[in-house]
Amino acid sequence: MKAVLQRVSQAQVAVDGQIVGQIRRGLLVFLGVAQADDAQAVRYMCDKILNLRIFPDEDGKMNLSVTDVQGEIMLVSQFTLLGNTRKGRRPNFIAAAEPARAEALYAAAQAMLAHRVPVATGVFGAMMDVSLVNDGPVTLIIESP
Repeated sequence: MKAVLQRVSQAQVAVDGQIVGQIRRGLLVFLGVAQADDAQAVRYMCDKILNLRIFPDEDGKMNLSVTDVQGEIMLVSQFTLLGNTRKGRRPNFIAAAEPARAEALYAAAQAMLAHRVPVATGVFGAMMDVSLVNDGPVTLIIESP
């Protein structure tokens, strides 16, 4: 699994002009599922997302997690994170999981995260318009082992 996390003061996802999810303070997480991913990868990724200390404490140090600040998560599926651009000019997506498997692992991640914080989502497989206000800016990439 690969995820791009952005600390946000707000984010929303629209499909066909309709807002399908929105959050205030928290994390926008773009999540890509690889062929080799399994339930262990989901647990690893969710633990990282929930416990990564990237929000400022009272001294301004990045010392608090999304759970510590009672933030929200916007979870957006994004298979293009698994795109390989090493050769040629068009990415290949051979490393990405097939859609049914990816959707199942994405849903498992959503459920696991939702046990700890409010989670909004996009629509799996849809063309989405994502808007956000990046707080910081803070943007990190996480990969499961």
